[in-house]
Amino acid sequence: MFAGHASDGARLRYLALGDSYTIGEGVEPAQRWPLQLAQRLRDDGMALDDPQIVATTGWTTDELSAGMDAATLVPPYDLVSLSIGVNNQYRGRDPENYRREFAALLQRAIALAGLRPDRVIVVSIPDWGVTRFGRESDRDTAATARELDAFNAINREEAQRLGVAWADVCAISREAGADAAQLAADGLHPSGRQYADWLAPILPLARFALSSL
Repeated sequence: MFAGHASDGARLRYLALGDSYTIGEGVEPAQRWPLQLAQRLRDDGMALDDPQIVATTGWTTDELSAGMDAATLVPPYDLVSLSIGVNNQYRGRDPENYRREFAALLQRAIALAGLRPDRVIVVSIPDWGVTRFGRESDRDTAATARELDAFNAINREEAQRLGVAWADVCAISREAGADAAQLAADGLHPSGRQYADWLAPILPLARFALSSL
């Protein structure tokens, strides 16, 4: 549902759409990467509110869409991020179904950014297979990596097709691997320290997106 538009002169507003990585499963709220991103942008002097987060652990693309339907959204947002797909891969869903549903979500994200694709950032899916959880599971980690590469190729292609920025955090997750300091207590999700590393590719894109304001 939409609740109207923000008033002129309001602080900048950021909407973060996603799943467990966006909600920061296993870390304190301040350690979630969207919260860390907002703080870094405020450190740059931008009058930015904490993000509105529409994300739940375990969500797939269709579940995020339903969550957005149920949320109170107030467009246009000055910045929108979208990171979704790991649960599509984990559940063995078809990549082309992911493409269709991701493309629809990206169109919604652009609409929520006031039809400004330059205010939207797609964040890639990290590789959960390299984590302690992934290595101790019965999944083939090499197959997981190949599947995630295919899903990330899709979200990158769709972002490029619509003129949206794309940030690669998958490489960072692979470098972090199973390092306990880089993971939350569950051995699966990133720690606040790894999320801080994610800002290396994300922060410059957010700065550029907001530079015209």
